[in-house]
Amino acid sequence: MAERELLHSIVITAPIGAVWAEITKLDGKQRAMMDAILDSALEPGAPLYYRSTDGKRVFVVGRVVAVDPPRLLSHTQRLTMRDDPWTLVTWELAEVDGGTRVTLRNSGWPEGVDKLHKVDSTWKGILTALKQVLENGDVATGLRVQYALMRAFMWAMPAGTKSENVPEPPAVQAG
Repeated sequence: MAERELLHSIVITAPIGAVWAEITKLDGKQRAMMDAILDSALEPGAPLYYRSTDGKRVFVVGRVVAVDPPRLLSHTQRLTMRDDPWTLVTWELAEVDGGTRVTLRNSGWPEGVDKLHKVDSTWKGILTALKQVLENGDVATGLRVQYALMRAFMWAMPAGTKSENVPEPPAVQAG
């Protein structure tokens, strides 16, 4: 069965170090990632979680595969609100005239995954939000409202997103 890859690229008018610092930020909300808090040692083999600001929910669980600051972060991923397979997310950063090109690959999607277009649309939105944060200091007003609504209805999220219900991610297979 063929695997599919979601691929997006955007140029951000910011130095590569600033872009790297934002996508690997551990000490606060990642505005582009729907205000999630990244929880990881960011070293190969370490678990990786994107948590709610109160730590009670986990939206993404994975394991770090490779880190090469400020150019590459790669990790496995499973979205806790979907019944999807484990995939691989790779952030590649490259200096270009006028800023940094961010290329995001989300690979390993088998054929037949339901509503993959929604995951693809989310990645597009995340890259757009990342550009807004780095170029303008914050996400657009509409996105801030969306984040507030998401926080208000956190109680209604599936039980599988509760921190106590999210198992440790599987080890990364060599090869």
